[in-house]
Amino acid sequence: MSPESKIHVGADSKTPEGTSRSTPPARASDDPDYAANLKRATLASSIGSALEYYDFALYGLASALIFGQLFFPAMGASAALMASFGTYAVGFLARPVGGLFFGALGDRLGRKAVLMITIAIMGGASTLIGVLPTGAQVGIWAPIMLVALRLLQGFGAGAEQAGATTLMAEYSPTQRRGFFSALPFVGIMVGTLMASGVFAILGQIDRDLLLDWVWRVPFLASIFLIAVAVFIRLRMQESPTFIKLEKQDQISESPFRELIGSSMPSVLRGIGLRMAENGGSYIFQTLGISYVTTVVGVSKSIGPLAIACGAAIGMLVIPFSGALSDRFGRMRVYRFGAALQLVLAVPSWWLLSLGNPYLVVATLAVSYGIGVNVMLGAQCAALPELFGNRHRYIGVAVARETSAILAGGIAPFVGALLLSLLNNSWVPLAIYVLVLSVITFATTFVTPETRGRDLGLAWDAMADPVHGPEAVASESKDRVDA
Repeated sequence: MSPESKIHVGADSKTPEGTSRSTPPARASDDPDYAANLKRATLASSIGSALEYYDFALYGLASALIFGQLFFPAMGASAALMASFGTYAVGFLARPVGGLFFGALGDRLGRKAVLMITIAIMGGASTLIGVLPTGAQVGIWAPIMLVALRLLQGFGAGAEQAGATTLMAEYSPTQRRGFFSALPFVGIMVGTLMASGVFAILGQIDRDLLLDWVWRVPFLASIFLIAVAVFIRLRMQESPTFIKLEKQDQISESPFRELIGSSMPSVLRGIGLRMAENGGSYIFQTLGISYVTTVVGVSKSIGPLAIACGAAIGMLVIPFSGALSDRFGRMRVYRFGAALQLVLAVPSWWLLSLGNPYLVVATLAVSYGIGVNVMLGAQCAALPELFGNRHRYIGVAVARETSAILAGGIAPFVGALLLSLLNNSWVPLAIYVLVLSVITFATTFVTPETRGRDLGLAWDAMADPVHGPEAVASESKDRVDA
């Protein structure tokens, strides 16, 4: 039986050519079982997000500040920094592979099972980085082992955020999906805050002691986050949408084939939406810190402190942005965030170039904490809403992780290369952020408004009978009001 022939749409939902897209009634807010499961899902997703971004922010900060000396000691300072950022980018190359592999499993086996596997792989790789020998100890084998673990880390992380995004969107009450879907992404800020706080503290430690053994401690600490995340996820129930698919025998036998055959327009829009958010995030967290530390000459503790402040701001901005997207629509809020980052691009890099520690902290905190995270808050519900229920996990994973390479993974490396080739000028870096922001800003005008969309539908938002941004927003409002 072909996958298409197994799609059984409910009585209140017609085919894409039809007109009805009604959403099933939301569970009562005082339903104790629903409330408990929603709480577990939020907590489980948040812990996973915290671990992923603790690991990735930790690796990014280490790449900017110490990995060059630890694993590439024979190179000059500039070459070692580029090599260090090269290993950072390698992890992003593995993420789409992990997204494809685990995304397909998530659509076939369930969200919960895959999230258990990915957290163990990702956290285990990060912990093992803490026991690696350095270049001075084993020569070329040190960066080889570092790259291998970085690939494994990226492979596990490739479906972690897609799973958390999909799980929470499918668990959340329809009318407040933007807000609830954004809550686990506060874990991103918690993880970033932890990593930045750790490196701000490490910046005060004697340099020789830091490079000797102290740098290992933050990576080894990942094992405690793994234990907590696994414990919580063991008690979590499967997504209601996936349970319904199982009961109705609608689970796709080939989610990737369905995705390629029917969902490439949605994937391309997801990638476009992520360019400014993901690229801006990693540019400010890694390249910005490296620039103010190695080029401008501010203290090594200032950059991590700035990102920690930005993460603290983001903890408020993300759920607030998600709530705004419930009221005004996903694309309107997303467009505002992209426009804000576009406006801040040139002034922010100019201010960073001045080298004033207070301006560095304020600029990075605002650019990362507000500019990036307004988009992230709207994105949490928007990406899952773009895809049909049978290939939603892999659809979100492919869109997220492809953009992670194009925007986030190569950004620090390209930025370091631009600095090296153009006499450490900040202007190309500002232009880089401008280009990413323009791509995302333009994408919001060609992406359907998905607020209030029924996540039980088998087809994508692009296949809805009326999918213009304003038309879908109006239809969603009418449905919610009804």
